[in-house]
Amino acid sequence: MDLPGAELVRAGLDDLAAGRETEAGLLVAVAAPRLRALGYTVPAGGGEEPSHRLYELLAGEEGAHSRYNALIGRAVSFARAAEHASSR
Repeated sequence: MDLPGAELVRAGLDDLAAGRETEAGLLVAVAAPRLRALGYTVPAGGGEEPSHRLYELLAGEEGAHSRYNALIGRAVSFARAAEHASSR
């Protein structure tokens, strides 16, 4: 996986597989439908609303909204790059 944001997705996949609730794990849970459509095996986890849980996890930090948006943006960048790579 040599795509933008790959390290975050890799960490999130590992965290979900280990049952850890982390920023990366919740982000991958948010992106799970798109990642699965791209052929990635995404372990279950993140609860019913991982996007809300991710925001709650970040809420104690200064700039939580900006951080949340940046994380979502990295997941989107990864998915777009993976889509582009698979279409070649």
